[in-house]
Amino acid sequence: MSSDARINNEPGFILHTYPFKETSVVAEAFTRSHGRVALIARGARRPASALRGLMQPFTPLLLSWFGKSELKTLHAAEWQGGLLAPQGRALMCGFYLNELLLRLLARGDAHELLYDRYSGTLEQLAGETCSTDYERILRRFEKNLLAEIGYGATFDREAESKAPIDPGARYVFQPERGALRSLVGINTGGQPGCPVSGQTLIDLAADRFERPATLAEAKVLMRTLINHTLGAKPLYTRQLLRELTELTQ
Repeated sequence: MSSDARINNEPGFILHTYPFKETSVVAEAFTRSHGRVALIARGARRPASALRGLMQPFTPLLLSWFGKSELKTLHAAEWQGGLLAPQGRALMCGFYLNELLLRLLARGDAHELLYDRYSGTLEQLAGETCSTDYERILRRFEKNLLAEIGYGATFDREAESKAPIDPGARYVFQPERGALRSLVGINTGGQPGCPVSGQTLIDLAADRFERPATLAEAKVLMRTLINHTLGAKPLYTRQLLRELTELTQ
């Protein structure tokens, strides 16, 4: 397929928009078959524009565009329906997912499985009311996102010996190496690590988040791995979620 081919009726979500010239916006979209795409929605800020009400996050769309450059031209968008937008705290969780995708996905790389997981995660967020359920939903998505972009962390084996993780042991999980036994004199290579129990690592490998201790440790570990992948710039929505939690406690 040539880079200037027209793409028609591609399922996608708007992750973020920003103004472009006087009446247009640039929309960063996450699409099922073309990954993250930057689209110019010309005239979308005009009151009478058919695109104006569609350039919103969490709205399932069919997007059509064309263009040779990295910045494509959106020529049609159609609401698909069938998904309720998250509200309240779930809405902030949704913005957190969007920021993760914006920061971690390269443009033009298809991630069809991740797209389906994202759509399903939004549906779960819209249907939940308990904060612990939000935490489980976010941890599962973070783990799957890291695996999808190539950070296939091994949680059920020790990094050096490849022995099965001992559920009763303590470990230090290093982003570049994996799970190392938390012993006096251990060779950590001078890198910082995240303390974690063996049982939490086993639960992570099995995608189980029922234990409160697993949920708490998984949150710190996922944050460590994501920070390592992102680099120095912090996530804006993570800080907002932290402040929201403090206000509601």
